[in-house]
Formats: sequence, structure tokens, C-alpha cells
Amino acid sequence: MSRDAYESTRRRLNGKQADTVARLTEAAVVVLREHEFAGLTVRAVAATAGVGAATAYTYFSSKEHLVAEVFWRKLQASPNLEGVGPDPTARVLSVLRNIALLLADEPQVSAAVTNALLGADPEVQLLRDRIGFEIHGRLATAMEPGGSPEVLEAIEMLYAGALLRAGMGYGTYAHIAGRLEASARLILEHP
Repeated sequence: MSRDAYESTRRRLNGKQADTVARLTEAAVVVLREHEFAGLTVRAVAATAGVGAATAYTYFSSKEHLVAEVFWRKLQASPNLEGVGPDPTARVLSVLRNIALLLADEPQVSAAVTNALLGADPEVQLLRDRIGFEIHGRLATAMEPGGSPEVLEAIEMLYAGALLRAGMGYGTYAHIAGRLEASARLILEHP
């Protein structure tokens, strides 16, 4: 496991602590499948993970922090496909589709991530920044070298808006991913 895998928003983790955090994030997904975001509590997640509530709170300040960490870990574990193929438009569309579909098969988790990432918790802000930086890097690498910063910003705005719409229930993540690709193609092919 890489050193980054032991990194937490609240503190550096040793192996045992990293295992506890992994169990908590996995348990959060289990609880979300049953109770959705409104019914999620750090205590319920701790119980599902077999961890004391006080221990869980040493790692996660809130349920929003916990759910943001779930998404961060899924993003980090997802393949980084931006270098595939010679066509920059196809590469950018591949990155967008990959990220948009990360949670497509987990609608309760997807909706919870939308809620969590809008939170004001300082740890959520840190994870939101990390997530944004990661997505920015993937998109920037997928674009042509020296690509337009304005086009990149437009694609990032499009992505954020599309996932917010999906999280608000205006379509499934699979449907939104298709619409995101079509809209991004318009921006990329007609800047």
C-alpha cells in the first residue's frame, strides 16, 4: 500500500489505523445502501464496521467528511485513462465518463456524495479541494499540450454541474454521463 493510502484529512495513519479507516469507509457504503444519506450516522457506520463510535470520530468529524472520503477513495482507485488514444477529445470524454460513472451503480452513495461535498466541514473542504485538483489534473493531461485554460475551465464547470444535476435526481448517472459527453463534445469541437 502506498504512503498516500495512509494519508487522512485529519492525520497521518499507520497500517492499523489505515485498516480502521478502510473498514469505516466500506461500512459507510453498506449503511448508505440501506438508509441513504438522511439515515446515515457515524455511530451506525462505526457499529457496522465493528469500531467504537469514539474511534470513528477520531478519523471523521462528520458524516459528510466520511462520505467525502468514500468518494475520494473511489476516485483514487479508479483507472486514470487520460492518456489512452491520440485524439484529445476522445481522451477528455473518456476521463469525464469514467468519473461520472464512478458511483453510477450505487445511487444511494451517489446522492450522499453530492450532499456531502456541498458541506462546510473543513475536512470536507480539504477533500473537495483534493478531488477538484485530481479531476483538473486528469482533464488537463487528457487535453492537448498547451490546451486552452478557458476550455479546460468550461469542461470542469460542465462536469460539476452535470454531477450536481445527477445528485439532485434530474437523471441517472448513466444518463447524465451521456449528456455530459455530448455537451463536452460541443465545447471541445467548437471552442
